[in-house]
Amino acid sequence: MNVELRRLAPADLDTVEAIERASYPTPWSRSMFASELRKPGSIALGAYLEAGELVGYAFVSRYVDAWHVMNIAVAPEFRRRGIARTLLERLFEVTAADPRRGYTLEVRVSNVEAIRLYERLGFEARGIRRGYYTDNREDALIMWRETSSEEKAAS
Repeated sequence: MNVELRRLAPADLDTVEAIERASYPTPWSRSMFASELRKPGSIALGAYLEAGELVGYAFVSRYVDAWHVMNIAVAPEFRRRGIARTLLERLFEVTAADPRRGYTLEVRVSNVEAIRLYERLGFEARGIRRGYYTDNREDALIMWRETSSEEKAAS
């Protein structure tokens, strides 16, 4: 699916909140999103349809040795069309100049589709955070993606 990727703005927060509520049993609050937008070490990308409608987003924050994928979601009616993959691939491009980077994220162990997507993008399971999710105490799979030699050579 063809989408335009651009940085999110505070004006996008109403739609971000709606997508978040439709995507997660324990959604982030508006203030959490607003805080991430203000952080100098964060990148927030949105996926927009040609008509300008926001249909997905991704938030990453820079830590000492890695970019942490904090939150990624796509509106239910637009899932399984490659939007999440496109967002993540763009984040990899935007952060390519960072020589020390790697990427990490947590995902519910039951979210098999997301785990498969992350594996296709080069993430590997590296551990478990027991009882990580507050709604049902489900474990989180900790995944990491190292910088490939091709990416290192290109940066």
